[in-house]
Amino acid sequence: MYTRLDRIHRALPLVLGMVTLASVGVLIAWDAFPGLFPANAHDVLAAFPLAMIAVAYLVYQSAHRPARWEAVKAVLLAVAFLFWAANQFWPSLRQATLFNDIAIALFVLDVFLVMAGWPSTSPDESFAETYTPLPAKNENSTR
Repeated sequence: MYTRLDRIHRALPLVLGMVTLASVGVLIAWDAFPGLFPANAHDVLAAFPLAMIAVAYLVYQSAHRPARWEAVKAVLLAVAFLFWAANQFWPSLRQATLFNDIAIALFVLDVFLVMAGWPSTSPDESFAETYTPLPAKNENSTR
């Protein structure tokens, strides 16, 4: 069962998330003012938030102590972000395209698993969706 964490258990993932958001701000600053940064800074600035959000998400999930298959799915998503980060960090590497393609495959697999409802222990709200029950049909209704 997925439970809401208390303040202490949310602290580390949130701090890591704030560092990640700050690094995205620096990345956007590079886009606006690339001359203010050293040459090749973009590779690091693009890879860092991807790697950090992977770590933050794994820390967040470990604090929740999810069921085994939920943990596997969380690792799958984190690995996708890490491959994407590798592609950004080493864009000239011969394997960069492979890293990118693996990331794409893992992101697609993750979304597919959410749509398919796997694992069955996943809450319906796992893809930022909430569902409300439909009103009961009244047998005397003339609709």
